[in-house]
Amino acid sequence: MRSWGRLCLLLLRETGLPCLVSGIENLPCELQRNFQLMRELDQRTEDKKAEIDMLAAEYISTVKTLSSEQRVEHLQKIQSAYSKCKEYSDDKVQLAMQTYEMVDKHIRRLDADLARFEADLKDKMDGSDFESSGGRGLKSNEFCGNNVFCYYFSEGRGQKEKRGSRGRGRRTSEEDTPKKKKHKGGSEFTDTILSVHPSDVLDMPVDPNEPTYCLCHQVSYGEMIGCDNPDCPIEWFHFACVDLTTKPKGKWFCPRCVQEKKKKK
Repeated sequence: MRSWGRLCLLLLRETGLPCLVSGIENLPCELQRNFQLMRELDQRTEDKKAEIDMLAAEYISTVKTLSSEQRVEHLQKIQSAYSKCKEYSDDKVQLAMQTYEMVDKHIRRLDADLARFEADLKDKMDGSDFESSGGRGLKSNEFCGNNVFCYYFSEGRGQKEKRGSRGRGRRTSEEDTPKKKKHKGGSEFTDTILSVHPSDVLDMPVDPNEPTYCLCHQVSYGEMIGCDNPDCPIEWFHFACVDLTTKPKGKWFCPRCVQEKKKKK
């Protein structure tokens, strides 16, 4: 998180990119809200399950004394409670998928913004004596995780920061830092910075093993709905792909399962 904070401050100070930070500053609040909603759905499900247990126990203990109409009424209450549990579970899955899509969208946007920033920074380095400008020079660099490249600047010479990077255990120490080479005006840049091409960040997939869904065979995004056929091979569908704008009431079957059902008739 410290590396993340330094990167954001650097972007604001050196390039004036407040949009990069403003685009993600609300993400923690949105995640917290979604997680809170999921916890509430969990609690509602548990409460409804307790109600089902109570109704079932009551039915078993009194079934011999109930009339046919009373039995049907009691069983309908149990069935209604089960339907409510399923509705809560579907809502939770839908909310989880929306949360995943929200985070994925921010990651892709951040990757694109960082790629543009890297290109602009490289152009500035190539076109001017970066170190001689106010004694501020590029000090070191390290990877802070997938698709995020952190730059550190210092006033004057200073000491190289020695700290473990996350994931691979690399250290930006004197022994590990790549040898520097001279460029225009005597400025020094690390080979690593010049070797990173912006397109490498843009073309890098967020999750190459992410499963696909729907008739379009694409990854999950936006609002999705699950087919109520337990044997449906696809299971989840994007609203737009099945001509939906809101979640329908009751059971819903995908176009493929509807066609299969018609063929059997």
